[in-house]
Amino acid sequence: MTDTIVGAQHVVSPLMRESLVDKAVMARTESAVCAILPNINVIQIGGLSIMDRGHKILQPLLDEIVANQHRHAQVVGVGPGVRARHILSVGLDLGLPTGALATLAAKSSAQNAYMVSCLLARHGFVYLEAPFIVQLLPAILAAARGAVFNGIPPYDLWEHPPALGKIPPHGSDTGSYLVAEVFGARSVILVKDVDGLFEADPKTHPEAKFIPKIDAAELLRMKLPTLPIEPAVLELLTRGKLVRSVRIVNGRVLGNLTRALAGEAVGTLIYA
Repeated sequence: MTDTIVGAQHVVSPLMRESLVDKAVMARTESAVCAILPNINVIQIGGLSIMDRGHKILQPLLDEIVANQHRHAQVVGVGPGVRARHILSVGLDLGLPTGALATLAAKSSAQNAYMVSCLLARHGFVYLEAPFIVQLLPAILAAARGAVFNGIPPYDLWEHPPALGKIPPHGSDTGSYLVAEVFGARSVILVKDVDGLFEADPKTHPEAKFIPKIDAAELLRMKLPTLPIEPAVLELLTRGKLVRSVRIVNGRVLGNLTRALAGEAVGTLIYA
């Protein structure tokens, strides 16, 4: 009996008696990563760019998602819109810390995601709260046609302080990318109201040069004053194991999502 107990207490492990912050130990943990759901496509619907524009813009996009679902399994993340900007402004005025601001912004994103799930419910889509995505998504996709989730990652009070200002750095673009990275998704498509990435904001600089394809690290080095994608996604892309690119498309142009799902060169591809 004693030998059994002693044996059970001494499990051989490569990480035994090692510091998990030691750089050499960390380097040895590099290995192949399993893609859990490699056939799904994560579609991120922008809050301000798509949701806030109402039925005229949103409904055709949802119809396009439904039309493609039988060929390309899609999981839909949704971002916050102008309501989040209002609540962030109030929170900033009250001196709330970044973690509290992130908690507030996530509630607006959840409201948008719930509305999208209601519109897609008759087509077999269901709404998943953040804690249940990993546990339930595989089962949901086996029984339902698709799923909708709150794009903002649930860091809440544990949100990382940003390098500049107090606005939470991890928004719905980041949350959708992280879901895709965990599951090893086939693609990540960020649906915005711009044709892709430009060297300047095309809304104020119509002559700005279009960028059809660019490396994430290079884009970070350019330090553009404005971007249609959260910088946190670019940082994550440089370290991603399974999802090595994201594509930005204009969701106001019917057919762009279909082309992106088919692998066509529409919008801007940002890769690592």
